[in-house]
Amino acid sequence: MRIMRAAFATSFNAEEPLAALAVGERPEPGHPESDWVTVRVRASSLNHHDLWSLRGVGLPAERLPMILGCDAAGTDPDGNDVVVYPVVADPQDPRGVSILSEHHQGTLAERVAVPRANLVPKPAELSFAEAACLPTAWLTAYRMLTACGRVDEAAAVLVQGAGGGVATAAVVLGVALGKRVYATSRSADKRDRIAALGATAVEPGARLPERVDVVIETVGAATFEHSLKSAAPGARIVVAGATAGHEAVVNLRRVFAMRLEIVGTSMGTPAELSELLELCAARGIRPVVDRVVPFSRVTEAFDRLASGAAFGKVVVDHDG
Repeated sequence: MRIMRAAFATSFNAEEPLAALAVGERPEPGHPESDWVTVRVRASSLNHHDLWSLRGVGLPAERLPMILGCDAAGTDPDGNDVVVYPVVADPQDPRGVSILSEHHQGTLAERVAVPRANLVPKPAELSFAEAACLPTAWLTAYRMLTACGRVDEAAAVLVQGAGGGVATAAVVLGVALGKRVYATSRSADKRDRIAALGATAVEPGARLPERVDVVIETVGAATFEHSLKSAAPGARIVVAGATAGHEAVVNLRRVFAMRLEIVGTSMGTPAELSELLELCAARGIRPVVDRVVPFSRVTEAFDRLASGAAFGKVVVDHDG
């Protein structure tokens, strides 16, 4: 049995999730089906999903220990540089799918096993660290803007709670696609950094200069009323998170009077990940990286994510 280093959940701790994190040796994951392959991970990135797993949300105790991590870029058995698409068919899950680190072992390890169909070629223009940011947060933002938000029909976009992975990605992509982008943040420092990305940064709840055609909503109850009030007639409010409350109050009169669409989504498809990679390569778009931490100090990466101070993605360099 081959052994590898990994970061994994050994238990759950709702109040102090990092207390449930372990770093050490784990067996290399096996192949449940013949069409699965093992990828050598060169870089991975963290998501809040990893913290929720350590809290015990979405991960039952019988699956412990579970290697964490959804996102990775690396090298396949044939020596090709690839990006790992993290969604796997899972008949045991009510959704019909699961994300790596929910049922199958995750990417925060030297190697990860996935279906060969989940491997997308990595463009040479992107580093492993940059490519590892894209499969979850950036793919979600891309799908929110394109397939769900129909941003090609829009002139203006509002991104709530910019600073986190999905919201920051939506700012960068929205600006790159030529849209007027407004973004909110409670932090003055983050508003300055958002403005440097090309968006108009405002405080949460602030009146915008115009109504927008697409709202990117990952905050939830704390911002949803503002999202409704900021939406132009026929606008799409696309929801892919609820970090500040999942039970929002919705003014239904405004919804039907303004002909608003409230659309829920998460992640994207392998084809959309390929589109996103090609877009980044062709237009020189690069993920916003808060910091790159060597795997030997992976607990520092979790500390940074849990602090709430990160702006953009926290990346783990598996060669370090």
